[in-house]
Amino acid sequence: MKKNDIYTVEITDMGTQGEGIGKADGHTLFVKDAVVGDVARVKIVKAKKNYAYARLEKVLKPSPFRIEPRCAFSRQCGGCQLQSLSYEQQLLFKEKKIRNNLIHIGGFSPECVDSAMEPIIGMENPWRYRNKAQYPLGTDKEGRIVTGFYAGRTHTIIPNTDCILGVEENREILERIIKYMEENGASAYDENSGTGLLRHVLIRKGFASGQIMVCLVINGTRLPAERRLADMLWQIPGMTSLSVNENRERTNVILGKKVRVLRGKGWIEDRIGEVSFRISPLSFYQVNPVQTQRLYAQALEYAGLSGSETVWDLYCGIGTISLFLAQRAKRVYGVEVIPDAVKDARKNAEINGIANAEFYVGKAEEVLPDKYEKEGIRAEVIVVDPPRKGCDGKCLETMARMRPERIVYVSCDSATLARDLKYLAGEGYELKRARGCDMFPWGMHVETVCLLSRIK
Repeated sequence: MKKNDIYTVEITDMGTQGEGIGKADGHTLFVKDAVVGDVARVKIVKAKKNYAYARLEKVLKPSPFRIEPRCAFSRQCGGCQLQSLSYEQQLLFKEKKIRNNLIHIGGFSPECVDSAMEPIIGMENPWRYRNKAQYPLGTDKEGRIVTGFYAGRTHTIIPNTDCILGVEENREILERIIKYMEENGASAYDENSGTGLLRHVLIRKGFASGQIMVCLVINGTRLPAERRLADMLWQIPGMTSLSVNENRERTNVILGKKVRVLRGKGWIEDRIGEVSFRISPLSFYQVNPVQTQRLYAQALEYAGLSGSETVWDLYCGIGTISLFLAQRAKRVYGVEVIPDAVKDARKNAEINGIANAEFYVGKAEEVLPDKYEKEGIRAEVIVVDPPRKGCDGKCLETMARMRPERIVYVSCDSATLARDLKYLAGEGYELKRARGCDMFPWGMHVETVCLLSRIK
């Protein structure tokens, strides 16, 4: 098997990245854009000893689960890997992904996992669900300013101002920003040369409040005609916050550390359930508010609080889970490494009149051992919602030493979740319940919440 060979293959499974999997000449083929059940003609793009990557050339016999993508750019864009797969099958794919990771990475028996797993939480309307979008700015071959999303595995911008996963206001905001740039000579950033002014547009909308935030990431300190830009955007209903974020580093990291408000407030407000939140440009806030409420409600149920517990919420962000927990706990301690997020968390507690939540700035793996070993602060329940890389080893060790009755683990990557659960299972905890929550319809990622109980 070599590059550019053509094969006809039946897709019998799907991989963790949403690619179709089939076999030809004893090789396993990974085929982007193919879905389980397809019979397709494919072209080899990279061949290894026992497997190969192939490009979908033509669907010869479509799968009964194949649907027509609603987005014309779905195959080019790196954002949606599963728009050709029916939503019901996406949910099954994500459940299977969680189950396999818990078994093969976590080392849990199939019987244990099947006993613990509950039906995935899907969406009734899986479109226009994202309250946040980050659009790169650039120029096309003719020198025109464009924005959209990157093509898969590249930094080539696919021009598109109206992603159907985002809110409808995004299109008008982006078109006005491009018009402003053209009229005022504000250049788009060029990654190759490190020149140009505007790098990204960050847009957030509070689904409950209707408030809109726009933050422009710039390779400099000021924009030309800043008041003109503010006037143009303020014609859009809901505009509440306009700011610039300085990032002059040659990096793929989108946001810098310095934010300057151009008009309005430095934040927007939103609400999940009965809890209100203040969100600044640098704050972490879940992108799907409908599913966030359902995910946090599940985490709260797993925590099993009666009102007498001390709870640690690690990687707490702006206090979203912490403040949910504080409604039913005796005391909640939140830990977050980003100072602005902790500032927002404290303000959010104040806004909601919640006095039994306290927040610390620092790495969870440093704050938790310090508070436990030096001040003797224990916990009946620990909740963790770490980044995709999972929990730090020192953090896991301290959690195990603290011996809480229950650990609730919220994860955006079921592979690192399974790895961390394997460690905790070796320290005297058992997996009791697990449930997926589809926070990212049409994409390959899935949130998972698990309950671990200490073995008596």
